Parts: sequence; structure tokens; C-alpha cells
Amino acid sequence: MTCPVTGAATGAAVPLSGPRFATEPAQLYREMRRDHGSVAPVLLDGGVPAWLVLGYRELHQVTGDPMLFSRDSELWNQWPNIPADWPLLPMIGHKQPSILYTVGERHTRRAAMIAHALEAVDPFELKAYAEQFADELIDTFCGKGVTDIIADYAMLLPVRVLARIYGFADEQGPGLVTAMNDMIDGRERALAGQQHLASSMFALLADKHVRPGQDVASYMLETQLAEDGSGFTDEEIAQDLMVMMAAGHQPTADWIGNSLRLMLTDDRFAASLFGGRHSVAEAMNEVLWEDTPTQTVAGRWASRDTQLGGRRINSGDLLLLGLGAANADPQVRTDGSALTGGNSAHFAFGHGEHRCPFPAQEVAEVIARTGIEVLLDRLPDLDLAVPATDLTRRPSPWLRGLTDLPVRFTPTPTSAFGDSR
Repeated sequence: MTCPVTGAATGAAVPLSGPRFATEPAQLYREMRRDHGSVAPVLLDGGVPAWLVLGYRELHQVTGDPMLFSRDSELWNQWPNIPADWPLLPMIGHKQPSILYTVGERHTRRAAMIAHALEAVDPFELKAYAEQFADELIDTFCGKGVTDIIADYAMLLPVRVLARIYGFADEQGPGLVTAMNDMIDGRERALAGQQHLASSMFALLADKHVRPGQDVASYMLETQLAEDGSGFTDEEIAQDLMVMMAAGHQPTADWIGNSLRLMLTDDRFAASLFGGRHSVAEAMNEVLWEDTPTQTVAGRWASRDTQLGGRRINSGDLLLLGLGAANADPQVRTDGSALTGGNSAHFAFGHGEHRCPFPAQEVAEVIARTGIEVLLDRLPDLDLAVPATDLTRRPSPWLRGLTDLPVRFTPTPTSAFGDSR
């Protein structure tokens, strides 16, 4: 039996699932590169075929040529074989209204609107918000001497800060945290979480039409009004705000968790636990290369027959962007120097016109770095409460993060939201 897209034996394709994506992804990517080269045939849920781009140069080529490798999911040649209840439809759907699947000039204008809104966020205020919410969260467990950094901190902090800069009232923050984490949970609560997030975004925009403020939602509406009737609808702006919150929350939470895991398990970063700020930045950069939160992105679709990495790619084939695999490509990682000097040539934020906007990257970095620094300031003797070998990760090929990070520390009194630091 052959794959209807690749023409290769389906037995040769690698299922994009299983525990190895959590336990040993680097080894798995090496085996795939050895067996298939820089572009490997894979099978998604239900045996749906696709290509996983493993090579750094090949990924650069795909993301740098939006005409040949389009973001338009309508091109997919597998739509006739996709059932209505396919679990990946929320990720790869028909005619999705968000910026993720907009192409051409409208995508360029939409990306500019988002970048403008995020650039207008005052960086000093952003850091102050991150410090405030970090302190509030730490105050809930600092007197106990033990906590789970993932559940009690990392998975709560980013969305609270994002909600504030988007224009939500602080009392709406906890509900948005619950909705976001229910969506990530992916089970029966996911739909309710998605509905809460959508209704909250539409209500926010309705309020900002009447009472605009110095916030991301208001800045986006200003751009809408400036287009003289040819701008974006409230539905489009709400969809983009939801995408921005989802993309800003989980990867940033995983960036915090993965960086703290590295700092608590690697002696090179021990100084950070005693206030060494430079090491915090180095740990965060190393994570983006070696342990990047966003491992695989779907996707791109070939607009015509072509060749990539020695493979024949047919028109309408789906290509998955192997960001984590490309970062580890031995063709560009011959001496490990990529990790030094703050080298940012990694694919952690993507590449090309559909990459994560630079202002969004800066927002994520401020939230993650501030979250780590405040935690280490408040709990300077933070240490793992379990052996490093007992730490587990979500078994996902898409996002790489810890399921928990148990720690212990000397109990400390609560702060007056920063006054004690």
C-alpha cells in the first residue's frame, strides 16, 4: 500500500505521535533524518499523510517562499479524506478567519495591525504588570515551602499579563486563565474554554468601541477605523486576539518551565539562583535552541509540484515545520556555537512573513524573563523536590513542556507585591 500523497510505502512513514516526542525527541529526529533525509514522510491522526521538514536550510526555504509553500489550507489535497471529527481540525481547518490562514496583501496588512498594537505597549508598564502578577502568584505558595512551578505559576502568569495589556479588567483574568488551560487540556472542557474566550473577546471589543483605552484591543480598533471602511471586522480582530493569546500563553509558560528546569538541573546555571541575571538570559536562549516550546507547526501547502530536500512534493501536499528538528540540524550545528552570544538564528519563533511578529516575541521574552527573575529573587534557595529523571513532559509533537516541576524552598513571608524585593 502506498501513501496517496507521497507515493511511499505507508509503513515507511513515521506516525507523528507517541511518547518518544516527549522522552527523546532529539534522538527521534536524528533517526528520521538518517532514514529519510531532511524531509520525512509522517502520518497524522487517522493515518493522514504529510511531510515533516527536518532540515534547517529546507525549513528556511519553505518559510521564505510563501508563493510556493502557501499558508492557504484550502490547497490541501487531503480534504476529501478528512472526517468531520478529525482531532486536528481546530489546528488545520477550512477557511479559518484568523491571521494564521490569511495570505497575500490582506495578511500583510493584518500583520501590520497586530505589530502596531503590540509596539504601542509601554515596555516599562509591561514589565511592571509581569512583576505584579508574578508576586501575587508567588504569595499564594511562598509560605508553604513546596509548590509545582508549572501548575501554580508558569501556567497562570502569561495569560494574566496578556489579559491586562489587551484591555481586560483584572477580575476577568482568572476566568481567562481557566478558559485557556481548559483549551490546552483538550478534553471535555476544551469547547467551554474556547466559547468563554470567544465571548470575552467580543465583549471586550464592544466595550472598547465605547470606551477605548491604552491597550492592544483599542489600538487594533484604531487601525480598523483608519481603513475607511476597508479594514477588518470585529470578528477578524477578535479571532486575531484569540490567536495572539493562545500563541502567547502556552509557549511562554513552557519557556518559563523549560528554562527553570535547565537552571535547576544544570550546574552551568547555578549562579542564577543567587541573582546572576546574565545566566537567566543564557538559559532562556539555550532553551530556544535545544528545548524550544513550539516543536512543530502546521503548516504549509505546496501550490504546485516541486522538489524539496530531494523529495518530490506534489501540489496540495501538507508540510509541517519541524522547528525543534531544524534547530538541531547537524549541518548548521557543527560546534555548538549557536548557543553562545545570544545567537537568535533559531526557528523558535518561525521565519518569513508568517513568523511570530517581533513585538510579540519581545512581549513573550519580557513576561518569561521577569517571571523567572522574580521567582528567583523571592525564593533564592529554590531546588527540585524530585530527581531530575522523574520530571515528565507532555507527549506532544507540537508543543514541548513539562507536565509538572515540583520544587522546595525555605518558606518566606508574602510581599506587598514587590515591596520586599
